[in-house]
Amino acid sequence: MMKMMVVLVLSCVLSVSADGLHKDLNIFGCSDSDGEEMYALDGEEIWYADFINKKGVEPQPSFIDHISYVEGTYESAVTNQQICKQNLETARKVMKDVPVEQDPPSSPVVYSRDDVELGENNILICHVTGFFPAPVKFYWTKNNKNVTEGTSVNIPYPNKDGTYNQFSRLEFVPQLGDIYSCSVGHRALDQPLTRIWDVEKTQPSVGPAVFCGVGLTVGLLGVAAGTFFLIEGNECS
Repeated sequence: MMKMMVVLVLSCVLSVSADGLHKDLNIFGCSDSDGEEMYALDGEEIWYADFINKKGVEPQPSFIDHISYVEGTYESAVTNQQICKQNLETARKVMKDVPVEQDPPSSPVVYSRDDVELGENNILICHVTGFFPAPVKFYWTKNNKNVTEGTSVNIPYPNKDGTYNQFSRLEFVPQLGDIYSCSVGHRALDQPLTRIWDVEKTQPSVGPAVFCGVGLTVGLLGVAAGTFFLIEGNECS
């Protein structure tokens, strides 16, 4: 059976501050078995629904003024999931003969969040972009052994051209000689793309610029192919 993705783009006006332009973004999507909902402001993810633990999460970095969402936001996200799955079934019937465009992701980029200090806790970040449809699947190894503990994946984030970018991160303690790899799988690829990261050859981190710019946070793992609905706010002052 053909897998499909339908994108719905709506516009809204958000008054945030008179000091500059701001962009508000709400993404929610679903499949037969999974779902997601996320809010972002100026490229930073500030709230997402954790449907596994049945709660809303506000994964905001400590260096910004914390933004809290009103009580009932999670319950609203649950209702949106029910509507989304109804729309998904309708879309499947209407678009069953429409071919699905597929764009493979870029080669993975792997870097540490902070400058590497041997024996000090750090985070490895793996980033890909330019793929459609979402999501991709990330695989980590350490010294040729699969690693799942300490890993997380953010919600796919839309690019201006309609493709997506996505991050995964791995908590680690660098030790001299350790070799890590990040592999990325996508339906447009015949085999996963892999990038190696070697503690011995690591350059100073480029993490903060990319980490803060896209809003890397813990998101919903492994969203199955389904319908993604985007609600993108206008730039406004």
